[in-house]
Amino acid sequence: MKVGLIGCGGMGTVHNLSLKELSKQYDIQVTAVADCREEFLEKAAGQWSNVQKFKYGKDLIENADVDIVHICVPSYLHADLAIQAMEKGKNVFVEKPVCLSKEDCQRLLDTEKKTGVTVMVGQVVRCFDEYRFLKDAYDNKTYGKLQSIMMHRLSGDTTWGWEDWFHDINKSGSVILDLHIHDTDFLRYMIGEPDSYKVYATKFESGMPNQVVTTYEFGDTFAVVEGTWDISSKMPFEAYYRAAFEEATIVFSGLHEPHVSIYHKDGTVTIPEIKPEYDVQDDTAGINISSLGAYYTEIKYFIECLVNNKPIKIAPLSEGVKSVLLTLNELSEAMK
Repeated sequence: MKVGLIGCGGMGTVHNLSLKELSKQYDIQVTAVADCREEFLEKAAGQWSNVQKFKYGKDLIENADVDIVHICVPSYLHADLAIQAMEKGKNVFVEKPVCLSKEDCQRLLDTEKKTGVTVMVGQVVRCFDEYRFLKDAYDNKTYGKLQSIMMHRLSGDTTWGWEDWFHDINKSGSVILDLHIHDTDFLRYMIGEPDSYKVYATKFESGMPNQVVTTYEFGDTFAVVEGTWDISSKMPFEAYYRAAFEEATIVFSGLHEPHVSIYHKDGTVTIPEIKPEYDVQDDTAGINISSLGAYYTEIKYFIECLVNNKPIKIAPLSEGVKSVLLTLNELSEAMK
């Protein structure tokens, strides 16, 4: 299968490195890349041989002979490129958020239905081993019923974006659709749709939300979820959860070792053995990603679904759309 990679910056580099590793197991090859920045384009193409290079993603979709398109550009460009690729009969892996408006959500769903191609959204937290462990505990009631869960995803101010697109609410959707959506999406994946929620937010001087705290109610289970772009670019990135079950509390912190600990009701503490399927430390992407593990896992899953002609179940387009719609409503509340 021939892959076209659109966007060769931070996330594009993560995809490119993951695809390179997967090419050792599967008959896949990146044969076309697109980026308007020459240095990023050349670096991405250098991973492969006989690669077509394009300045713009729309030209890659129109002219390159590829079976799959990976869309790793700024969020505001996702929908149009995904729709163009679907209409050309290409299978699509598009980064989250899949789009930034309710209208584009419907356009995407309509195009998927019309074309019948396979689309997966990069809601990567669904593939992180620490979160898969939590979902297994929830699904199997390993420690009884989930009573509450606290989650946060914190980052320093996003200064690495091309033309500072993160700080334009019309291009990023703010911290809510860029960062907070990860945990909102995972809660939906694990528990289902919330019965109700309440949003609290602070804002940059520009008026764009930079911190959101949302409380969700799922029956008699509640969740408190924070997403933050700190005012300082030096704030270390951290993903965290604390899930309180009837018989134990599971705690995950990306900043501490061991990452996952289980605090049992009887006072004992256990450390589960969680081994990633693929663990390569690589900081060349220039963003807050050091391990390719979960990205490798989600892209491998996408490739396997295509090879075996199976539908996407982990993060199909319909799920990406539902998470966008929920976080758009949260953004509307935050802007009041």
